[in-house]
Amino acid sequence: MVELQEVLRKYWGYDGFLPLQKEAMEAVLAGRDSVVVLPTGGGKSLCYQVPALCLPGMAIVVSPLIALMKDQVDGLRECGVPAAAANSSMSGAERWKVAQAIREGQVKVLYVSPERLVQERTIEFLRETRISFVAIDEAHCISEWGHDFRPEYRELGKLRSVLPGVGIHAYTATATQRVRSDIVRQLGLTAPQLLVGSFDRKNLTYKVLRRNALEDQIEAIIKQHADESGIIYCTKRADTESISESLKELGYSALPYHAGMSDLDRRRNQEAFIEDRASIIVATIAFGMGIDKPNVRYVIHAGMPKSLENYQQESGRAGRDGLEAECILIYSPAELYRWKKMIDDAEPQIRKAQQASLDAIYEYCTMPICRHQSLLRYFGQALDGVNCFACDVCLGDVELVPDALIVAQKILSSVVRQEQRYGIDYTAAVLVGSQDERIVRNRHDQLSTYGILADESTRTIKGWIDQLQGQGFLEKFGEFGVLQITAAGRQLLRGAATPRLVRPVQKAAPKRKSVADVSWEGVDRILFEKLRAVRTQLAKARNLPSYQIFGDVTLREMARRFPKTATELRKIRGVGDKKCADVGDPFLDCIREYCQSGPQNPTPTVGSTAETSRMSSGAILAAPYFRSGRSIEEVAAALGRAPSTVFNYLQEFLQHDVVVDWTPWVSDAVARQVLAVARRQPGERVKQIFEQLEGAATYEQIRIVLSCHRNRGEPDASRTVDASR
Repeated sequence: MVELQEVLRKYWGYDGFLPLQKEAMEAVLAGRDSVVVLPTGGGKSLCYQVPALCLPGMAIVVSPLIALMKDQVDGLRECGVPAAAANSSMSGAERWKVAQAIREGQVKVLYVSPERLVQERTIEFLRETRISFVAIDEAHCISEWGHDFRPEYRELGKLRSVLPGVGIHAYTATATQRVRSDIVRQLGLTAPQLLVGSFDRKNLTYKVLRRNALEDQIEAIIKQHADESGIIYCTKRADTESISESLKELGYSALPYHAGMSDLDRRRNQEAFIEDRASIIVATIAFGMGIDKPNVRYVIHAGMPKSLENYQQESGRAGRDGLEAECILIYSPAELYRWKKMIDDAEPQIRKAQQASLDAIYEYCTMPICRHQSLLRYFGQALDGVNCFACDVCLGDVELVPDALIVAQKILSSVVRQEQRYGIDYTAAVLVGSQDERIVRNRHDQLSTYGILADESTRTIKGWIDQLQGQGFLEKFGEFGVLQITAAGRQLLRGAATPRLVRPVQKAAPKRKSVADVSWEGVDRILFEKLRAVRTQLAKARNLPSYQIFGDVTLREMARRFPKTATELRKIRGVGDKKCADVGDPFLDCIREYCQSGPQNPTPTVGSTAETSRMSSGAILAAPYFRSGRSIEEVAAALGRAPSTVFNYLQEFLQHDVVVDWTPWVSDAVARQVLAVARRQPGERVKQIFEQLEGAATYEQIRIVLSCHRNRGEPDASRTVDASR
């Protein structure tokens, strides 16, 4: 154990273990088979990487994706660990070089795909090599009950016979009891140690929204995460393209990713996201397995996944570094029926299991209970306490309807009086008292339930109908989703059952520090931004993702503790010996320079000033450059940021300083053309103005002019478009 701790400190800069890491490492050292289930961000990789350095021989790691292998190997080498990979993307000469290094004992960790590992020639080669153990990453892929079943993983069952006496260890972030049992059976594990951590990701805030103007909902979320990395998951390829294009029009650096793209385009977009050259990736579930990017600050699901396993895995890609992150699921009832239609042709047993998964995810979307509690309950665990303070329900973003039974009876009564022949839109229209032609023609404006909920919005009523369906009081049938009362619904009408209904509200959250408040406490945000710029420059020079230099956790700790010597820097979590020697000096120089130019005894509490509260930390850093009239390109170069990111800083700055002069960034001639169109066609969106100008102005120039024009407060300014649109 002393050796494990020393290796952990020396190579990774960590002084202690995360939950169950120590037990998982001990199982490897003891040669005992194991199944380890830890949440994303729980440190699964270290469970096999650290003991690999403590045991004689070479560890084999089975990994499903080439991109993941490269990412892991690069990260290990940066820490000073001799690692290599063998995969189909490598040339014959490259594979021969790796084989030679293995023969000479120069590789401690070898990453291979399941297909390559079970090839006879690979096995024969490995039989001549001292193998310390085999680690199988993403082990849920071996089970047909898992959400990412891959047939090639089933071949790994032969490892027990071809590598006798070698310990086999399975690692995954998402596995129900059924999947865990299947992993043990398929791999032929012998009396494995089973280690299952808590599925609760306390640093994640979960929220659920009913779909309503999807692109506007997405934009509102992104605005709260300026200059931060985010993933937007879509259930259809077409949505990835349309949403990414819309975000580009709004000035965001967004890229699509789906299986219909070429391998080259997918790889380029993925690398741009991982290396922070694009802040947003809009993707189908084809993206993400094994993506080890720790600083994803939000994950948006622009559609309902087909299971809670999928949602746990995909949303879990947020906040892998343990810092605050947000997960928002935007659902539509129509998606439930689309998923159901897709499983109709499955075998009865499989269809039954998939139907149960769909019911569980829809209940998650519609049941007004703590989101953390709901996820934990699905995986057979319980929440500590009654309030997570990290979801929309517990934070007070929604409130319980006090007379839920009466409201529900009104809704169900209307469904009965409509003879259970109409869907959700029609029913909500009747309840709100709409004068829609169909309602009048059907004489449903004469029903006793017509207008009975006229004080509520149609959107709120639709949400209640969803919730009643999720709680089993209503069902939808047929192609048009006709509402029908269930047996439980009939009991509700008699007052023998009580529903829970919620409505969205705007009110103060419970009085407790949020995860974000705690993680930023004591951090000098301006210094943090300067350290990020240093990291970006180093990453570009070394052709690495920024997080492989240092993660945000480490930079925040630097901006909290102000280390000025290598000895002090070495005490920062995440700074190992090799990284301190390789890249420590530029960060120390940045901190020393900042302390010399600022207060003699800097107090790292930046974030409470009025300026900080109104602008993001990046915009605060850029503001002096803008005030001196520097261009977007000049500021981007100075800060080491993408021009699209700096443009977002400029938008914040223009609003904060109430800037009325656009000439540092847009000529008067171009501005006059923009305003001429805006005045001639009030209410037009930026896209329409851009099209009418036929290339005379860019999207960015149009928004700058409109922002400054609005700041002037001229009489017709209110008639022009919103520059953010």
